[in-house]
Amino acid sequence: MGRPEEGPFLAATTSAREEYERFVAANPSLEVVEVLITDINGVFRGKWLPGSALGKVYDGSFAMPLSIFGLDVWGREVLETGMHLEAGDKDGHCYPAAGTLKPVPWADRPSAQVVVNMYERPDLPYFADPRHRLAAIVDRFAALGLTPVVAFELEFYLVRPDESPAVDGRPATVYSRRAGPEWQNMYGLSDLADFAPVFDDIRRAANAQGLPADAIISEAAPGQFEVNLYHRPDALAAADDAVLLRRLIGSVARRHGLSATFMAKPFIDWPGNGMHVHASILGPDGKNIFANPETGEARLMEAVAGLVHSMPSSLALFLPGWNSFRRLQSGSYAPTRATWGHNNRSVAVRIPAADGAARRLEHRIAGADANPYLVVAAVLSGILHGFEHGLRPPAPVDGNAYDEPCPLLAHNMREAVHAFDHADFIRRAFGADFRKVFADVKRAEIREFDNEITPLERSTYL
Repeated sequence: MGRPEEGPFLAATTSAREEYERFVAANPSLEVVEVLITDINGVFRGKWLPGSALGKVYDGSFAMPLSIFGLDVWGREVLETGMHLEAGDKDGHCYPAAGTLKPVPWADRPSAQVVVNMYERPDLPYFADPRHRLAAIVDRFAALGLTPVVAFELEFYLVRPDESPAVDGRPATVYSRRAGPEWQNMYGLSDLADFAPVFDDIRRAANAQGLPADAIISEAAPGQFEVNLYHRPDALAAADDAVLLRRLIGSVARRHGLSATFMAKPFIDWPGNGMHVHASILGPDGKNIFANPETGEARLMEAVAGLVHSMPSSLALFLPGWNSFRRLQSGSYAPTRATWGHNNRSVAVRIPAADGAARRLEHRIAGADANPYLVVAAVLSGILHGFEHGLRPPAPVDGNAYDEPCPLLAHNMREAVHAFDHADFIRRAFGADFRKVFADVKRAEIREFDNEITPLERSTYL
């Protein structure tokens, strides 16, 4: 099903070998290697190897089943994808992603982790690997002499797993034991101080792994926080940062007896967790094309128009789960309409108040549970769509976008997956094979939720 549309991204290069040799020299007591590959849902799959086996990841002899990309969010086979026993459940070749070999500072034993890419053959990237799908989009920009610059903002809740009620599974936030009403303490420094040991360990671990973590913020609900990542002129590295930061935060939280959840909407009456993407584009001269005094505004408007136009088709990538759509509520700071505006946090695509080299757009739709590789691939594909067709956006929204008569986004997973599966934009951006597999996986997940009788139904009708 794969096609040789991308050049080989093999690990058997001088730089990769040097990275491996430097790491082994600096970590001679290595006991465990965690090999990580991101599935369609953004969930890490992989293996633990003894430290002595790290070399096999770098000499091309490490393999994993291609069918990893045909699993649903629960890790079960989706037979409609055709990737499992009916295809022989073949192994693919796994090669390490440059710059991802890092120590694991929260592990009990000397450990390392490395992200790998999947190949059907040594010279053929596997079509269903989300990292390859993003790489293909980046290559399209490179062919035009353009380089995307990307940064993520990730929101999450800290919860106490030992206090979650068994009846409905509703998690207990870290502030659930305090007396008095629940409150908003947005940007509250006291909330950060309450969990300083957790955030100190997050920052130390990020430094140890070379993750460019920036600000840590107390968000709009009790126990909700946000970590920002610095921008990168390398979209693949930026997406690596996001998936690895989610893993890091969850792992550090567990060391403190807590859980970190990136679930899009864990509480119906509190804000959801978003994944905001900031993007700009460098030209052949290495300068931000959006900052060009003569053509920058026109190029920025083309990018915005492409994102608004492609939004309905791409929504299933930004909101990949049943729960994801609960986050899009009026007044929630999560967009409900295909809108854009200047310095306006109620729209889907925001132009921040920034000038010069910092001129950029902010894409605000994705939930924190989405796959960062696919989110960035969809955002960059939308921008490129606007460039290629010279699109012009609708009028910007200056006030409350929830009150504007602009097109509504899909209300549920079923509508979004249907639009995705029938979109020519998705076929051109991601390929027909990937479009089918992603839709097959999502339809299988929808069936499971259709077959679940909720506690509310039982309490009402039983």
